[in-house]
Amino acid sequence: MNDILLYGADWCPDCRRAKAYLKENNVAYTFIDVDLDKEATARVEAINNGKRIIPTLIIKNKSYTNPDNVELASVLGINETGRVQLFGADWCPDCKRAKSFLRDHGINFEFIDVDKYDWATQKVEEINNGKRTIPTILIDDIPYTNPDNVKLTELLSINVEKEHKIFDTIIIGGGAAGLTTSIYAQRDRFDTLILEKSTIGGNAFLTEKIENYPGFQSISGPKLMEKMEEQAKTYGAVIKTGEEVIAIEKQDDIFSIKTKSTTFLGKSVVLSTGSTYRKLGIPNEEELIGSGIHFCATCDGAFYRDKDIIVIGGGNSALEEGIFLAGFCKSVKIVHRSENFSASETYVEKLDTIENISTYMNKNSLEFISDEKGLFKGLKVKDNDTNEASVIEADGVFIFIGLIPNTQSFKNIVNLDNRGFIQTTGLAETSVNGIFAAGDCREGAIAQVAAATGEGVLASYGIRNYLK
Repeated sequence: MNDILLYGADWCPDCRRAKAYLKENNVAYTFIDVDLDKEATARVEAINNGKRIIPTLIIKNKSYTNPDNVELASVLGINETGRVQLFGADWCPDCKRAKSFLRDHGINFEFIDVDKYDWATQKVEEINNGKRTIPTILIDDIPYTNPDNVKLTELLSINVEKEHKIFDTIIIGGGAAGLTTSIYAQRDRFDTLILEKSTIGGNAFLTEKIENYPGFQSISGPKLMEKMEEQAKTYGAVIKTGEEVIAIEKQDDIFSIKTKSTTFLGKSVVLSTGSTYRKLGIPNEEELIGSGIHFCATCDGAFYRDKDIIVIGGGNSALEEGIFLAGFCKSVKIVHRSENFSASETYVEKLDTIENISTYMNKNSLEFISDEKGLFKGLKVKDNDTNEASVIEADGVFIFIGLIPNTQSFKNIVNLDNRGFIQTTGLAETSVNGIFAAGDCREGAIAQVAAATGEGVLASYGIRNYLK
């Protein structure tokens, strides 16, 4: 478990101080008296280059030599409002969002990486009824599963002031399109604000490898998005994550952008909210999401190392992510409803070279099967030629069957087509003067990072014309 070792002695004032601080904040620890344990003395000397400095603490396999209470608070997540422990992973977008929010508001938190500690993964599963849902945040040992910034503000009594500055443009969505719009707008000396409800990077951030972005033969999605974010900030863009927009109003040529926590003001708006993964809509899907059913190989693939998985879909995303998963999973079974893949030949040809990938073609997904404990067991399918039903067993499944635009919040603000995509004309202009759209949420958009950056450039020219 998350044991804390405190090497010290009863006569040591700083040891007494450290013990009292841990006790006051209900932090469990094991005290090892160096006067009674020669091996403990030797370990303290090894840690401190031959010096017998106490107290020396070991917290999650890292040593701290005579830390003061401020350092202990920072390492252990101790605050006036309680002790904060964040169970998550570096690749998790909502973990990144939560960590940024806590840091921005001066909240100490202890980050516990579920990829490094088996006990941490087990604790997350116990809290979430078998689901590996992160971030899971404990505040004084009370768990909260993926709390948004509004909930964290309430729980930690954070004072959030209303933003009074009027930005030249407010970009809703921090994917490739939104970041590119910001870069170009800032170069035109327009103050930009990016509001992102989760974390910067959008779907590209969740892509393990990108091989068709100009200038890079191969680059990871997170790395490419980090470069774009860094560039936007370098030019002066303000970026706020965890801000979900719930309303847009226009009065006297100024747009009021309301989020769950506050209100922002801007002279123009860009909608670049991207898209989310489409679900199958079959029995037991909702119940098993997060507990066997997933939509992001980069996010959740690590949970299935050396295990058997199913990938549903036949497009580029399905094959690309299936190939990625095959690199560390025991086996990958690709299920597709048609006789032929719709993916590009590059991906189809790769399948034949990978021994642990098998394909199940021309089969419709009927329902997900769970075991007696309610955990994922397999997928029931029907052969389209014979109508024969069978069950494909696995430890988990990843669904890649297309995208749905994130535009529900704008259906009464701008014109959408019958599929929910934002309709635009000219320089990314919507039906409302001063509101523009770019990226996967726009009608006719191509769901590729390179295309999204191009649309961001187009939107920036629309902003320039409108503001001037």
